Parts: sequence; structure tokens; C-alpha cells
Amino acid sequence: MTGLPALPPAPDLGEGMLAALAGMPDPAAAEFTSGLEHDLADVFSSRHAVAVSSGTTALHAALFAVGVGPGDEVLVPSLTVVMTAAPVVLLGAKPVFIDSDPSTLDLDFADAAAKISARTRAIVPVHLWGRMGDPASLLAFATEHGIAIVEDAAQAAGTSRAGATAGTVGAAGCFSLKDGKILWSGEGGFVLTNDSQLAAHTRAFRGHWLTPPPGSRPQERIALNGRLAEPLAALAHANLRRFPALLDYRRAQTAYLIRALQSTRGLTPLQPATDETWNHYAPLFHIGLQNPRAFAEHLAQQGVLNSTGTFRLVPCDTRPMFAGADQKPCPGAAQILNRTLALVLTERDDETALDHYATVITREVAAWCT
Repeated sequence: MTGLPALPPAPDLGEGMLAALAGMPDPAAAEFTSGLEHDLADVFSSRHAVAVSSGTTALHAALFAVGVGPGDEVLVPSLTVVMTAAPVVLLGAKPVFIDSDPSTLDLDFADAAAKISARTRAIVPVHLWGRMGDPASLLAFATEHGIAIVEDAAQAAGTSRAGATAGTVGAAGCFSLKDGKILWSGEGGFVLTNDSQLAAHTRAFRGHWLTPPPGSRPQERIALNGRLAEPLAALAHANLRRFPALLDYRRAQTAYLIRALQSTRGLTPLQPATDETWNHYAPLFHIGLQNPRAFAEHLAQQGVLNSTGTFRLVPCDTRPMFAGADQKPCPGAAQILNRTLALVLTERDDETALDHYATVITREVAAWCT
């Protein structure tokens, strides 16, 4: 079996952090954050990048910047995690959950059209597992209804489709730097945008509105502390220099596991769209076994981390804080989650670890079928 490429050594991962620490305490320091933002914009071909404290903060700041507020509605896929919808609620708006197409994992735009209203301000497409929906369909829908696109690209760094890079399709793209992402800093996030005004509002929002956008005064509006700490910015910057290698490594890891499991009965790899360059964030398989969700949970008990088994991922509209009589169910999202094995990988998973996962999965599939 084809092996994994060698990851470049990372002896300097801590060097920048130590340099940042040497300059502390300095509450006005922004050297490492500014350098990170400059290079993020360059790498992801965006005019602006704004570093923040988490992927959730990125969504919070971006939704605020496009004008989401009390009384508004935001279209959110049911096929997502709570952290996508939470910022909508924190801004006083209402998440309206829309379904996804089990055959493509893309948004169900017919369902979205049926649920849009005069109060709808934005739509938040989620590139779950790094998979990206059709950008042309998304843009056409948003343009037709006059709403903003704020992408949740937390897991999609490095994915593109039809020439559009994840996070650059709409008004803003929001990313996570959480430990375990392909590009990581332990914790953190960033917003990409080509809109200078939106970038200025995002920067103001992450820093208590102390540095306001043009036309506003300092602390004129309520905002929050969503800044990225300088040592974490230094770590993110060091990993950004390794990003091409980290991306190649994740793609190789996923390909390795897919090959290792290609003859395993009951597991069918999910393939990207023909015009999609997928970052291979997670090896994805359709589970063709009885009680597929129970099987994913069983694998988690055997030490094989996966989205539904380990992290109990369910349609977001069914979570207690969102479930209500006025929410129409999203059966497509439920079907996808109940029948998809999405394995969780990090760069620490070498060939030995991947071989172990493949052995356990093959063994447990055989036992499950008897």
C-alpha cells in the first residue's frame, strides 16, 4: 500500500510563541496577529483576513458585520454542529434550519426557498467534513432573495469547487484554528472577506469596538473580546508556512484509509463532486449495515473516533435548545448523519495508527454482519 508522505519537521512551531511571550505583557501587541492576517489573506486569495479567538467567534463577528440582529432570521443547515447556530441566537436572531440533499450533501435549496421570509437576513452554508456545495447554486439563491452569504468553512481550509475557494464565495468566510483542524493553533479562527467595510466591522467587533470602522466612534457599540492571543497567532503563522504539506498529508491519510477499506463489505467511500477539489478533512463512508448509527457508536467504543459515534452529531434542529413546534424536520440531514461514517484524523495519525483503524473497522464490520 502506498505510504504517507513525510511531514516537514516543525522545530520552529514554538519559536514564534516564545518570541511572542518575550514581549509580554503588552496589551497593545499585535505584531504576530498582523503578520498572520497578512499571510492568510495571501494564501487564501482574499483582500482581508481578520484573526479571532475561535471559529465560533469568526461566525459571530461576521454575522454581526453583515447586519444580523434582533428579529432577523438566518438560514442554517440542519447538517451542522451547535456552534454554527449559537452566534445567530447570541445576536438576537433566529436560526431557521434547512435540509440537505443526501445524494450530494449540498443544501436543499427547495427547502430553503420554502423557509425564507421577509425577515431572512443571511444564509450560512456549512462545508462539513471539508465538503463544499455548488457555489453557483448558492450565489444564485442568495442573489435572488437578497441575502448575505456567511460561509462556515471551519473544516474546509484547502477545499475549492468550480474554481471557488471555500470561504471566498460570499460576503465572508469563517474558519477555525482549533486543535485537530488541518491548519491549527490549538484554538483560534479567522474571517476572510473582500469587503473593506465588513473587515473593519469585524475587527471592531472582536475588540470591544475600541478601534471603530470609519463613521463610528470608539466604544459606540456593544462588542466583545474576540481577539486571538499573540502566542497563538505565532503558532498559527508557523503552521501556515507548513499548510501545503499539512494539506497533502491529510489527503494522503484519507486516501490511505479508503484504500485499506476498499474491500470491506458495507462501507462505500463518499466521493467528491467532479468539479470539487476536496481537502479530505475526514475519510467518509456510507454505512450499508443494519443500525448504521449504532455501528458508528460501537466503533467509537473500540477507539475509532468518528463524528456520529464519538461526538454524537445529530441534526442541529433536533437539539433541545432549538427543537420547537414551528421547526419543520430535516429528514435529509438525519439520513446523512445516520448513515455516514466520518472518521476523525489528526497529523499524529501515522501509518501504524491508520493500519490499526483499518484492522478494527474491518473486524467490527465482519462481526456486525454475523
